[in-house]
Amino acid sequence: MNPREPGTDDSATLGEDACWHLDLRGLAPPQPMLRILRHLEQRGADGRPLVVRLEREPVMLYPELAERGWEAEIVDGAPDEVRVHLRPTR
Repeated sequence: MNPREPGTDDSATLGEDACWHLDLRGLAPPQPMLRILRHLEQRGADGRPLVVRLEREPVMLYPELAERGWEAEIVDGAPDEVRVHLRPTR
């Protein structure tokens, strides 16, 4: 993965899969949700999907995503994480 882009305040990296990646494990609620929403505000217009690694399913995030035109899907990840793939609805 590439280092994060200058001028941003999150830890997102752009992966070889053309998706943004955020590892938010270890953050106390509501920080994971706030960082995801901030990422979507800063970079969401580029239309690239976002893959997020979390410790638990972000059920409170789903209504916020729907309002912003994004959808989420739980995908396979490591045993100690919940990996969520977010993409704009079309």
